[in-house]
Amino acid sequence: MTKEEIQKQIFQAVETVKQTNPMVGSITNTVTINFVANAQLAVGGSAAMVYLPEEGEFLAKASGAIYINVGTLLPIYEQTLPHVAKVLHDTGKPWVLDPVAVGIGSMRTHLLRQFKDYKPHVIRGNASEIIALAGLWKLDGGAAISKVRGVDSMDSVIAAKTAAVSLAKWTGGAVAVSGKTDLITDGTVIAFSYGGSHFMPKITGAGCSLGGVIAVYLTAASPFIAALTGTAVYNLAGTRTEKKVDGPGSFQIKFLDELYKASAGEIANNPFEIEEV
Repeated sequence: MTKEEIQKQIFQAVETVKQTNPMVGSITNTVTINFVANAQLAVGGSAAMVYLPEEGEFLAKASGAIYINVGTLLPIYEQTLPHVAKVLHDTGKPWVLDPVAVGIGSMRTHLLRQFKDYKPHVIRGNASEIIALAGLWKLDGGAAISKVRGVDSMDSVIAAKTAAVSLAKWTGGAVAVSGKTDLITDGTVIAFSYGGSHFMPKITGAGCSLGGVIAVYLTAASPFIAALTGTAVYNLAGTRTEKKVDGPGSFQIKFLDELYKASAGEIANNPFEIEEV
């Protein structure tokens, strides 16, 4: 695809979401659940948040896409997450995996290892999470020992390039690596998306909510385009919000406003570059 073709597909994805208001279910980090839902609503989606196995199965079948985030795990998730992931895989329903804090604890490790066979359509994480997940799945670019510090990355985005490509090739979908400059790949093409704000690491849920927003766009576009579209609107909104605020509290509120106001044309034209793998 040329850059112009990618921009056209981003434009169409944004327009389709705004017109159709797709429902997207989420099983997500309890610390950030409110922000995830509000961000999904701001870009034009309809949010539904659950954690029980039977409710997760219902949403897996009823939603246009699903977002699964393994942050702040509860005991019930040991039943819910593999069950829902299997339903998604068996029905071909698109879904996004956010491997938050991969490498911390046996339960999280066990759950994320199971997801390898269920092949999420998009994986979104910071560089250390992407490297650690590739290592857990024994793919190129992965590391046996996680450098994740809580939810923070100790690796650069470019250091996760090989891991991101190998994960995308394994799943047949896309991987979005969040950082100062974001990297998005489908295993054959890599996009670097620019923008954002230095306030993003100062609020809780910037990455989690991005995963939820990518899931919204996944109802209307391919995994690569969905991941790039979500990243682009976040970088655009972050850049615009930073000019209007002087602290992280006001940033979070105004950021939702900028997500809501961003047009399809503005999102498609947010700066990015592409290269072949």
